[in-house]
Amino acid sequence: MKYFLDPFGCAKNQVDAENMMAFLNEAGWTAADDPDEADLIIINSCGFIESAKQESINAVLNWRKSSPEKKILLAGCLAQRYSDDLAEALPEADGFFGIDDLHGIVQAAAEIMSGDPPSIKSDKPAAEGNRPLLSPPGSAYLKISDGCDNNCSYCAIPLIRGKFRSRQVQDLVRECKTLLERGIQELCLIGQDLGSYGKDFTPGIPDRNHSTGLPYLLEALSSLEGDFWVRLLYIHPDHFPFSILDIMENDKRFLPYFDIPFQHGSEKILKAMNRKGNPETYLNLINTIRTRFADGVIRTTFLTGFPGETEEDFELLLDFQKKASADWLGCFTYSREEGTPAYNMKDRVSKKIASMRKLTIEEKQIPISEMQMDRFIGRSFKALVEEKFEPLNEQSSCLYLGRLPCQAPEVDGAGKIYSPKHLALGTRVPCKVIARRGFDLELSPLPQI
Repeated sequence: MKYFLDPFGCAKNQVDAENMMAFLNEAGWTAADDPDEADLIIINSCGFIESAKQESINAVLNWRKSSPEKKILLAGCLAQRYSDDLAEALPEADGFFGIDDLHGIVQAAAEIMSGDPPSIKSDKPAAEGNRPLLSPPGSAYLKISDGCDNNCSYCAIPLIRGKFRSRQVQDLVRECKTLLERGIQELCLIGQDLGSYGKDFTPGIPDRNHSTGLPYLLEALSSLEGDFWVRLLYIHPDHFPFSILDIMENDKRFLPYFDIPFQHGSEKILKAMNRKGNPETYLNLINTIRTRFADGVIRTTFLTGFPGETEEDFELLLDFQKKASADWLGCFTYSREEGTPAYNMKDRVSKKIASMRKLTIEEKQIPISEMQMDRFIGRSFKALVEEKFEPLNEQSSCLYLGRLPCQAPEVDGAGKIYSPKHLALGTRVPCKVIARRGFDLELSPLPQI
């Protein structure tokens, strides 16, 4: 039997998809590159915000229309959150599978193919470093935790993924070793909040103390041999463990790339979001990072249109954006999610105003990001090569797309490398930054000794 996986959502969802693929492959299924060859279509859905939910539902409808003879399984966060409702409202799907027990995908797939609805429970742990990878060549995500206890008033993650749970250090180190043995050059640590790692471990045990959770994990990873990158993605600013900066200074394999979602620049709105910090503490955090790391890169996220956001609040957000001067910034409009505290908040902002504010943020960020990338021109870095485009003629160089330490997978600009010589995908090559083209950087490969 063959399956085709249609993935949606965040990097954490991607790791779930990779683990499901590993379990199916182990059970004798084969992943189909062409959906026409598949017996089963698996849609790994996102249920975070309204637009993402609709995208996943549309995927089910489109697959049913284009492949009426195939079985369709809606998996992932949307299925986890709305399984009962969807069973009645979405008959186009043959079954639904959540995220509580990824190993159960094997039984779910078997039952759907036999015509029975899935009902799965298993104690088998998720697959580790031998899972198929959906990342670009040379890079892999490492999910160090799941769930969330921050309870931001707008966020449905606790409703979908439950309470915060850290994975054991020894399991993560073992998975990293396996990935590095496979030739992975970049390990991207992910979780809903890396700064909370270890807080759920038993108090009083030194290597599981909340105050040293993430630093202890990084120390353990630092003991691994080899030349590779470690990138930290998503640290809640209210839980930033400053001691990781010492580790990153001592081990240059930890990239000075900091993904910190500040969300807003109005203390009133931050408080309504159930966030404990304020613009001043957040700007101090940015200043500390940039003081200690000349090449430190800040990525952040803003949310516009939160209930009660006035023009004055938005002006404070614009002021914060200017002062923070983040290298990279993503902006989203508020999505009203049932079950969250913000759902019943008054003074809702119209979608039109929220969208206009989002557009303003994005427009003002363009010159900021361009300025931040200009500081790398004329300098040399290693670039992780991810994609190749054949030359137009024999006299032309090949165009390769890659990433520098200042660029995270999929969300930031790219490095454009023109090389007359072959560059192996998934490897890192020394390059010099010679120009900036929009958000992208143009690179010239250097001779390798």
